[in-house]
Amino acid sequence: MPLPRALEPFRLGEYRVLAFAMFVSVFGAGMWAVALVNQVLELDGTAVDLSAVTAVGALGMLVVVLVGGIAADRFPLAALLRLVETANALTAATVAVLALTGGLRLWHLGAAAFVFGAGVGFFYPAYSAALPRVLPARQLLAANGVEGTARPLLQQAAGPAVAGVLIGLLAPGGAVALIAACHLAALVLLLRLHVPEREALPVTGPAARAPLADPAVASAAEPVVASAAEPVVASGAESAAEPVVGSAPDAQASAGAAEPSGGVFASVRRDLMEGVRYTVHTPWLLWTLLWAVCAVFLLLGPLEVLVPFLVRDRLGGDAATFGYLLACYGGASALASLVVASLPLPRRYLSWMIGLWGLGTLPFGLVATTESFWVMALCLACVGAGDGAGMVLWGTLLQRRVPRHMLGRVSSLDFFVSIALMPVSMAIAGPVAQVVPLPVIFWTVAVLTPVLGFVALWAGRMRQDELAHPLAG
Repeated sequence: MPLPRALEPFRLGEYRVLAFAMFVSVFGAGMWAVALVNQVLELDGTAVDLSAVTAVGALGMLVVVLVGGIAADRFPLAALLRLVETANALTAATVAVLALTGGLRLWHLGAAAFVFGAGVGFFYPAYSAALPRVLPARQLLAANGVEGTARPLLQQAAGPAVAGVLIGLLAPGGAVALIAACHLAALVLLLRLHVPEREALPVTGPAARAPLADPAVASAAEPVVASAAEPVVASGAESAAEPVVGSAPDAQASAGAAEPSGGVFASVRRDLMEGVRYTVHTPWLLWTLLWAVCAVFLLLGPLEVLVPFLVRDRLGGDAATFGYLLACYGGASALASLVVASLPLPRRYLSWMIGLWGLGTLPFGLVATTESFWVMALCLACVGAGDGAGMVLWGTLLQRRVPRHMLGRVSSLDFFVSIALMPVSMAIAGPVAQVVPLPVIFWTVAVLTPVLGFVALWAGRMRQDELAHPLAG
């Protein structure tokens, strides 16, 4: 019986294991978002305290994500994912015990947030690099749609909603105990995961003589002749429709086949700089990331730090109400991701991506001016829908247009650049709100984000690029 386009990746066993482990893990992460707010408020914390704790979590992602990308290109991906879930389970269990025994302090929450953030910094590059190894290229859009549906549905909808209910029914540490169980379940699933490893990809034809930073090479215009032992996809998977291009001089070092002279740190630096050079010399990638820095800086602090206090002051709500609003955001993001995954990749894929991300933030200004729960929920749903749809396209473009031997590093650079100012955004959101009216903050975010997006679209010559490098849907 044929499956819908969005569900075709589930035919492959290795993908099913990877996907379900991701589902359980992000559900636990979604519960943590609300449990953290509740624990800070239980300790009589303020907006500044919540800013500090969430900023520490973002800092954890920031300081390890580049190392995580290098690790994803050098070490077995399944082992990296298992290590992340082990650390997450132990951290959540420790916080649960401290909360249930009355020994929890704000610094404990900061330390836990750092560990969870660092875990994301390792998990994201490894997961992104694993997908093209277990799936054919034509199924990557669907797989990213599955992630784009599951992540907001579980992390921003079901997880926060369940956490809100548990907080009302159980002791404060009850929700955190379930978070520990979620990460333990993900670890058990990952024990069954086998991600095919690969050797360096030798390149033939003109691509072997082209510089790595050539965008034409990056877009996989020249096919690769891989080693016969190269398991690109899991057993039973179709051959990848999208050819992958490597750089002959750097492929061996990139694949970790040989240790370059100068020691481990020199090797790590060399690997990292290869990814940086590729990113800087690929305009569509560079300008998307530059815009992402600005968008994350503008949006994340107000969304995660100021919205909980708008809920309390304007709606008379609590942590559960905040959880329901996050559920609306996540539910809309999931639905939009599923729609994109069920359709062919658009011809103007870069224009659609920037437009969905940018225009989706316009309703955000109303969040600070309404006293209606439903208006606030609808506005956040619009923001979530644009975010989810754009992310599906973005993940697919990375996996189809970036050379596979560098995908872990480029994915980590994407993550690093995207979150580079996240700790600053979260740290200053509370203090800025003390001197700037909330409507001014929220409307600035709503209008400035799409304006900067269209600047990036023009500066990166993305409309010309997407026509010069068509991708079959």
